[in-house]
Amino acid sequence: MSCRLTFVAGLFTGFLFLTFWIVQAAVFEIPALESVGPTEDGGWIMPTGQKVRSAGQTIAFPGRPINLALSKDGSVLYIKDNKKIRVIGTEDFKIRQALPFPMKEGASMHGLALSHDGKRLYATTAQTHLHEAAIDDQGTLKWKRAIELPGPKKKENSHSLGIALTKDGKIAYVCLSRNNKLGIVDLVAGKLVKQIDTGVAPYDVVLSPDEKFAYVSNWGGRKPKAGDKTAPSSGTPTVIDERGVAASGTVMKIDLAKDTVVKETAVGLHPTGIARSADAETLYVANANSDTVSILQTKTLEVRQTVFVRPDPALPFGSATNALTLSKDGKTLYVCNGGNNAVAVISLEGKAAVQGFVPTGWYPGAVVSGGKHLFVANIKGEGSRTRKPGKLGWNTHLHRGSVSKIAIPDAASLKDYTAQVRADGRVPQILAALEKKRSGIKAVPVPVRPGEPSAFEHVVYIIKENRTYDQVFGDIKEGNGDSKLCIYGEKITPNLHALARQFVLLDNYYCNGVLSADGHAWAIEGNASDHLERQFGGFTRSYTFGDDPLSYSSSGFLWDKVLLGGLSFRNYGEFNETKTIPEKATFKEIFDDYRNATGKIKFIDSIGIEALQRYSAPGCPGWNMKIPDQVRADYFLKEFREAEKKGEWHNLIIMHLPQNHTSGTDPGQPTPRAHVADNDLAVGRVVQAISKSKFWPKTCIFIIEDDPQDGWDHVDGHRSLCLVLSPYTRRGGKVISQFYNQTSVLHTMERILGVPPMNQMDALAPVITACFTAKPDLTPYEARPATVKFDELNPPLKELKGQARLWAQKSMALDFSRPDVADEETLNRILWFAAKGEEEYPAAFAGAHGRGLGALNLKLAAK
Repeated sequence: MSCRLTFVAGLFTGFLFLTFWIVQAAVFEIPALESVGPTEDGGWIMPTGQKVRSAGQTIAFPGRPINLALSKDGSVLYIKDNKKIRVIGTEDFKIRQALPFPMKEGASMHGLALSHDGKRLYATTAQTHLHEAAIDDQGTLKWKRAIELPGPKKKENSHSLGIALTKDGKIAYVCLSRNNKLGIVDLVAGKLVKQIDTGVAPYDVVLSPDEKFAYVSNWGGRKPKAGDKTAPSSGTPTVIDERGVAASGTVMKIDLAKDTVVKETAVGLHPTGIARSADAETLYVANANSDTVSILQTKTLEVRQTVFVRPDPALPFGSATNALTLSKDGKTLYVCNGGNNAVAVISLEGKAAVQGFVPTGWYPGAVVSGGKHLFVANIKGEGSRTRKPGKLGWNTHLHRGSVSKIAIPDAASLKDYTAQVRADGRVPQILAALEKKRSGIKAVPVPVRPGEPSAFEHVVYIIKENRTYDQVFGDIKEGNGDSKLCIYGEKITPNLHALARQFVLLDNYYCNGVLSADGHAWAIEGNASDHLERQFGGFTRSYTFGDDPLSYSSSGFLWDKVLLGGLSFRNYGEFNETKTIPEKATFKEIFDDYRNATGKIKFIDSIGIEALQRYSAPGCPGWNMKIPDQVRADYFLKEFREAEKKGEWHNLIIMHLPQNHTSGTDPGQPTPRAHVADNDLAVGRVVQAISKSKFWPKTCIFIIEDDPQDGWDHVDGHRSLCLVLSPYTRRGGKVISQFYNQTSVLHTMERILGVPPMNQMDALAPVITACFTAKPDLTPYEARPATVKFDELNPPLKELKGQARLWAQKSMALDFSRPDVADEETLNRILWFAAKGEEEYPAAFAGAHGRGLGALNLKLAAK
């Protein structure tokens, strides 16, 4: 009888399990391809989970293109990417020239203009210059001069953006982003002669036909008034909402004779590109953080119409409408939707209306019309896929942007294109993710619809720093790894390996971003704003770690959704740049203080988002490479034990464990492997404590990296680590090879916590269902001891010779005070040397900076 009951129970459990997966698979389609990269039909699967197949012709190249300028005869296209100006012939569509910016400067986020006679090209940089190039009869460029555009206090970077030139070529009006001014540059004298007040962070500028007025888009909106809630953006007080997100965007009309503002009008958030109609009666402004285009009357500056530019009106935020251009006849507006990898086609005959969408490369950020063709700059293009011929391996800094040449589509072609944009952008999946909950549904680990019951009540989200899959799990034979690229294998990370073997190993998981600024945004916002995507020529406006409201997406943060849903939240270190008392305490002093429990060294929190600070554990350190992760784990465990005593614990817990970032081989700091081993044990201790607690039956733990930039991977530079740990997680180290990414983690956590997706990006991501089973296993986890001493320090410089000395010197020169301030390629080489010694560095995996470092004469260091 007992055996029969057991058999029947087993059948019933199996039926429930099968039903669970059938329902899940029916709702969320997993991408057909196994991994990020090129598809058989000429497209690409991106780390976002979107498919990209640009219409027309596409040319790809190293870099991130952000601006376009087309010669008057339409024969030459000029491209401003993050490091160079490129010249393309529009007929043969080939690159004729790639001219680096002088003085080793990088491009600002916007700003490229051709003189009216076509003989000069002007471009702004992320630093302090307006560069002028002469153009010969073949369209070839030659730098002629650099005009200084000083920033605040005349010492800082101005990060100047949009440019408008007078017809006579004597004056350039330039948006001085960090100065909050419109600069007037005398091109004859070659100097900045005047600055006119604007709103916060002026972005683009156009002139009236008589050149008496300038129209400026203020990215950060109006200047604050009494009673406004504010936070600093690159040093400027900026109007924010209760969540800490920049809450204003304006367009300004300036009288250039009087140097005064005639009127300022509120539009959408992040107003960026401006276009003016030929009759000078209408302005069109793209609002990147609102997914809209504002149409204004130039005389009164009143908003006549606001057009939502999403592929479906039911979609949430995420289209990132960031650039636009008018057709030659002025009857059509073409608008770049960065988030949808498409150009929207808006008819302007009568009331403006979206007619359809044209597919482009990844994240279009500029568009110009050549009459019969559109030219589109795709900022992220084909992802991080630049490499040397015949070499394998990837790193996220191997940017490969692209430019597309697309014939203006007729009605039939536009209909087909629109269908493709919806399919490749997973619009049906997004809409399905927004469906209302059903009643009478039984609890499962990951509910099918938002608000339906989950087996979990608590989600723990641990965010680590900068590792690829191969760098850590490349030595696990069962997964798709490359052991040659593994430098922090099982001997250094025994807990990560044990967790992957005890639960599941995800070997097809990706970070959406490429470095910490956009990585943390993807990890907690499920999106990277236009502010982040355009900055790669130099993060001189900000390299945000929770301290720039203009860099956040309008959809807000994960905790906003959770708190709005009536749930509880606690933060341990995320977006916290911690200082110590005494300020110059060394790692050894801090570690000894921790080990001996003397309590002499104190920590000072620095959290830029007020709403987050209210829910953060006081004194729990965030970013600071001199503070061991054991300290962070202890802060968490102290509060966790108190929660166990009370029997109450938060619904969402976010924890930042950053020590696996390392400090290179900086003398006196832990060796890279000691840093990583410290991080590994902290993870193990936290998981062990939770798995042995009363909360374990209803807890799910997600462990990810914020980005994978400090490593290499043979599949794609975005591929990284993700651990999914819970009583309902499948056991035995099963390899899960379905495509998942950071937004999949967010989407899964949202499902568990019963809150809707924040935006299009997390809504389109496949929910992580393959990791779970219907039957719980409460077996706890036993943390593995560290095999490396945490106080294993890099030796003093005087004891080093040869390459060891060289890389120690390089480490000393790097800035580890903030996330990713240190040059990533230099650090990559340091970490490789620390782990592999004299073994040849995989230079094919290096980013833009790597080629320069490859030319170092290492023999000199041996002297």
